[in-house]
Amino acid sequence: MAEERIEILKNILVDLHHGASQESVQERFNQHFQGVSALEISLMEHELMSDEKSGVTFEDVMELCDVHANLFKNAVQGVEVADSDQPGHPVYVFKQENLALRGALLRIRRILDNLAQPENREFQAELLKGLKNQMRLLGQFQRHYQRKEELFFPIMESYGHDSPPRVMWGVDDEIRQLFKDLQAKVQDLPEVELAVVKESFEVFADEFEQMIFKEESILLMILLEIFTQDDWLKIAKESQAIGYAIVKPEKEWIPQREKFEPCSDLDSEDSQAKAGASLEPKASKKSEPTTGQGSLDWASSQKREQVIETPAGQFTISFEPKKESLNRQEPQQFTNGYLSLDQANLILDHLPLEITFVNKDDIFQYYNNSVPAKEMIFKRMPSQIGRNVELCHPPRVLDKVKQVFEVLKSGQKDKVTMWFKSQKKGKFVYVTYAAVRDQAGEFQGVLEYVQDIQPFFDLEEDSHRDIT
Repeated sequence: MAEERIEILKNILVDLHHGASQESVQERFNQHFQGVSALEISLMEHELMSDEKSGVTFEDVMELCDVHANLFKNAVQGVEVADSDQPGHPVYVFKQENLALRGALLRIRRILDNLAQPENREFQAELLKGLKNQMRLLGQFQRHYQRKEELFFPIMESYGHDSPPRVMWGVDDEIRQLFKDLQAKVQDLPEVELAVVKESFEVFADEFEQMIFKEESILLMILLEIFTQDDWLKIAKESQAIGYAIVKPEKEWIPQREKFEPCSDLDSEDSQAKAGASLEPKASKKSEPTTGQGSLDWASSQKREQVIETPAGQFTISFEPKKESLNRQEPQQFTNGYLSLDQANLILDHLPLEITFVNKDDIFQYYNNSVPAKEMIFKRMPSQIGRNVELCHPPRVLDKVKQVFEVLKSGQKDKVTMWFKSQKKGKFVYVTYAAVRDQAGEFQGVLEYVQDIQPFFDLEEDSHRDIT
């Protein structure tokens, strides 16, 4: 990809930032580009926010998001990937959800128009019931956004594309707030004027439709260029824990896989067909993720090769990953007593707390499985392991997260606590962020533990034993 082309794209957005008209920018864009790939958009945004001399901040890019989306609307090059058209593939499901969500938007607009007609006053109760039902369906877009933010974004960041997730997550939160405002007005009908509700709906619908365009014409194009088949399989596997918006996958996506190694005489066509987890050809993979979160177990025992580029040319190094030598059943010495690795893991998973550990370098390193993923108060996914903790939180709470970590790292506090009543889950939640320090007092990370304390409020007697 030519550096000059990226620089031109970058200068276009910088000029917009400094007040250039959209018409003049559009003219320059048409002059220099016949088409632009979504990958270049990603690189451009990354350049903008990482170049201090440009004077463009994260907030600026958020404001420019709609503008550059319009600029690229007629120039984005499509990337055809056969897998993405198959039922059950995460991209296919994502687009089907957008169709269903668009349908809910259309039905809500139609109901609001009918409510405005004088001849429909006698049907007002039925129309209001239908409106609230469609609003509940539309509200499922939260799951759609959550899968995008918690499953797509981490893998995207592992390939070095961290700017688009930050920008899009910020816009997602703005859309969530618009929906919350709309929902409150709908609940107050007919006390609230219908014109006020319709205005609120159109503001939300406009932003929501624009996000659908950005998802399908920009985001998915980036992902289809850089994600491997294994990445999509991992997303498909973890999606069920979060859930879907209005529609669910029609069937499980089982891709056609190619074997990496030549078949031996003992391999039959039937055994190859069953080997659904064989590696796809290495040539098809553009880059390796940096998180080490591969989805195939074969990697631990296979010889690997890596090509190193240098100014003088390239050379290849080969290596064989070291096999795990630790016996998971063998007792290991702890401060007080002995536990095997398996026993320690089971104990952590049986604690009545959701535990998360972020190490001293701000990397999300561990979480336990005290409850199924669907029941978690703060949902955690395997794809979050290895991410910087800042990337695991929406932009709206990022400043608070930074503040908590700062007071714990600096030693101003050893613990920070918070609590809230979760109306949706019917729980009273108590959250503790504790600084983890070694025997020398050196900061080693932050332990977050989340507890449902509603059962404590529900106790009726001074003493009670449940032995049934």
